Amino acid sequence: MSSEGLVHAYVLNKDGSGHAITWEDVRKFTPQQGTLWLHLDYRDERVRQWLAEKSGIDAVTCEALLAEETRPRLVSSNNSLLVILRGVNCNPGADPEDMVSLRMWIDEHRVISMRHRRVMAIHDVHKSIEAGRGPRFPGDFLVMTVNGLVDRMAEVVAAIDDQVDEIEDSVLNAESYEIRPKLARIRRQSISLRRYIAPQRDVLARLQGERLTWLSDIDRIHLREAAERTSRFIDDIDSARDRAAITQEELNSRLSEQMNKTMYILSIVAAIFLPLGLITGLLGINVGGIPGTESRVGFSLVTLLLVFIAVVEFWIFKRRKWL
Repeated sequence: MSSEGLVHAYVLNKDGSGHAITWEDVRKFTPQQGTLWLHLDYRDERVRQWLAEKSGIDAVTCEALLAEETRPRLVSSNNSLLVILRGVNCNPGADPEDMVSLRMWIDEHRVISMRHRRVMAIHDVHKSIEAGRGPRFPGDFLVMTVNGLVDRMAEVVAAIDDQVDEIEDSVLNAESYEIRPKLARIRRQSISLRRYIAPQRDVLARLQGERLTWLSDIDRIHLREAAERTSRFIDDIDSARDRAAITQEELNSRLSEQMNKTMYILSIVAAIFLPLGLITGLLGINVGGIPGTESRVGFSLVTLLLVFIAVVEFWIFKRRKWL
C-alpha cells in the first residue's frame, strides 16, 4: 500500500520520543519495539482495505471506524477500546461548530487514529513527539488527545460567552440590524456544539470507569478532569444560549416599543390635523355661499381659527396626558 492514506506513523518510546516509520515497518512491527501509533485518513480506499484485511480488527469495529456519520461513542472489548470523539474545527476558514470526527482504536500495544479533516489535537501530539515530550503508552496518548480536544473547546466556548457579554452591553445602543445576525449566529453555534459535546461528556465519564490494563490510575484522574471540564462547557453553552434568547426578547421588546411610540405620535398628529382638514375641506368646496370669499381678511381669519383650534387640541391632549 502507498503512503497516501498514512498521515503519521510512529513507534513511541518510553522517554516521550518516537521515530517515524513507513508502511513496510508497520508490517514488521512487534510489541517488543514499543507502542505503535498510526494516524490514517479513513476516506482513502487503501486504508479501508488495510483496516479490513491486515489490521487484525474485527469487522464490526472496522465498520464503526469507517462510518461516514458518527457521534461520540465508546466500546470496549478484550482489553481494547473503540472511542469516537469530536473536536472543534480549527482549520483555516472553517466554522468551529462544524466539528471534526476523530476515531481511535487502542489496545495495549497499538493506537490507530483516523480522521479526514485535520484534527489539531492530533497535530499537537505529533509536535510533542517530535519535541521528545510525547505520549509513552496508549493511556498517555488517549489522555493527551482528549485534553487537546477539551482545551480547544474551552477557547470556542469562552469566545461565545464573550460575544454574548458584548451583545448584552450593546443591545440598548447598537442598531437592531447589527445585533440580530450576531444573536442568530451565537444560537446556531451553541446548538451545534451542544449536539456533540453532550454525548462526548457521557463518553468521557464512562471512559474513566473502563477496566483496561493499559489505562493507569493517573490516566483515569486526567480523564475524569476532562469529563468535568466538558460538563462545565455544556453548562456554559446552555447559559450562553439562554442569555442570547433573553437578549433577543429584549431586542424585540425594544423594537416593539419604538414602533408603538412611532405609531402613537402619528396618531396624535393625525388627531390634531383631522378637524383642521375637515374645516379646510369644507372651505375648499366649489359651491356658492362660502363665507368670507369677498373679504380681504378672510384668509387671515381662517388661518387664525385653525391655529386656535390646534392650540386648543394640544391643550386638551396635554390635560388628558396623551402627550
